[in-house]
Amino acid sequence: MVCAMKRIFLFVVTNLAVLLVLGIVARILGIGAAEPGQLGGLLVFAAFWGMGGAFISLALSKWSAKRMVGARVIEQPQNDTESWLVNTVSHLAQSAGVGMPEVAIFDSPQPNAFATGARRDHSLVAVSTGLLRTMGKDEIEGVLGHELTHVANGDMVTLTLIQGVVNAFVIFLSRVLGSIIDRAVFGRDERDRGVGMGYFVTVMVLQTVLGFAASLIVFGFSRGREFRADAGGAHLAGREKMISALERLKSGEQADLPQQLQAFGIADDSRRNWSRLFMTHPPLEERIARLRAMTAA
Repeated sequence: MVCAMKRIFLFVVTNLAVLLVLGIVARILGIGAAEPGQLGGLLVFAAFWGMGGAFISLALSKWSAKRMVGARVIEQPQNDTESWLVNTVSHLAQSAGVGMPEVAIFDSPQPNAFATGARRDHSLVAVSTGLLRTMGKDEIEGVLGHELTHVANGDMVTLTLIQGVVNAFVIFLSRVLGSIIDRAVFGRDERDRGVGMGYFVTVMVLQTVLGFAASLIVFGFSRGREFRADAGGAHLAGREKMISALERLKSGEQADLPQQLQAFGIADDSRRNWSRLFMTHPPLEERIARLRAMTAA
């Protein structure tokens, strides 16, 4: 669950990188420029390339996640812990109505877990060594129920669709503004054919800036889906197991966190109202409170 913050950030950064590469390719091929009277064609271009960039990121999500954390997929359980983990994931996957995912373990002292993948029946669920070491089986079951709910809800696909729409908007607006700036600042006349280097540089800058700004929409969706995944985890594993897992995570928030988690301000989630815009997860207190308000499972 905590590691999901890093996963969402990786998805966004990968997506921005894909957009940048697609923009350079479009420039080389001479397509996608905001010529006067061609806004309809630009809109089609933006929708095609924007959605394409998002789905490329989705297709790479499982592959990149494995390599980002150095996850080892359990092909054949090597001990009782791995056997229990695989069996528990299998049971929860059946209850959630999804295919058996790949189960992996990655080395991290923090209690982390994530699920990713382009399809519900071909996903990946990974847990850290820290989670296996510091959490009890009931708490781990709650975490796994949470992650498998993400899979069952198709959250990565929904995230991709949202990101695709955002991409299309960024591509379209950056090129329209780039054309305006190219002509107003760099002095190109409307009768000039094509666009200049000023347009290309402006579009690359605007695409990056607007891309990060538009990612706030993705973060907002991510916060909402965490509440839904908590509720799903409570349904699959039991409310008390889900609450216990979140409380265990909360009890460790005051400890020193790894640098990759500090960068996202996890310890400051409740300190400033404006910081909520940049959070991929709601504060643990809110998540626990919502679970306690549910009817006992």
